[in-house]
Amino acid sequence: MNRITKYGILAFLILLLVLVRAFEDVLFYDPYLAFFENDYLYMDSPRREVAKLVFYTSLRFGINTVISLAFLYVVFKDKGMIKFSVMLYGLAYFALLIPFLYFVINPKQEDYYLFFNIRRFLIQPLLLILLLPAFYYYKLNR
Repeated sequence: MNRITKYGILAFLILLLVLVRAFEDVLFYDPYLAFFENDYLYMDSPRREVAKLVFYTSLRFGINTVISLAFLYVVFKDKGMIKFSVMLYGLAYFALLIPFLYFVINPKQEDYYLFFNIRRFLIQPLLLILLLPAFYYYKLNR
């Protein structure tokens, strides 16, 4: 794959991540979008449908994961890294979903900031931002 094609594919994948973020209020059910835009530390938790919220949060995590894995593959062309990333994303999903569910079911104002950050890892491609330099450093030292 030549450089122009590679950069074109990477730009397209970044555009997909931006579009997921830009149309999040249309594509996904998430009453916490507006909640966390306001002064949430002094507000009560919004009304929510737990099953629907978990489904759409999981869907968004899945979409971001697929795009992120494609991005990592285009950059590194290493199937071993992709297998490791799939396991890491799966582990992160279950490790984050448990406290996410706890905070959704038992909302307390003193836990909102922690909930905000756990939710952020589920709905945004932060793992990609962490894995890119880690894999780059690994490649340099191998």
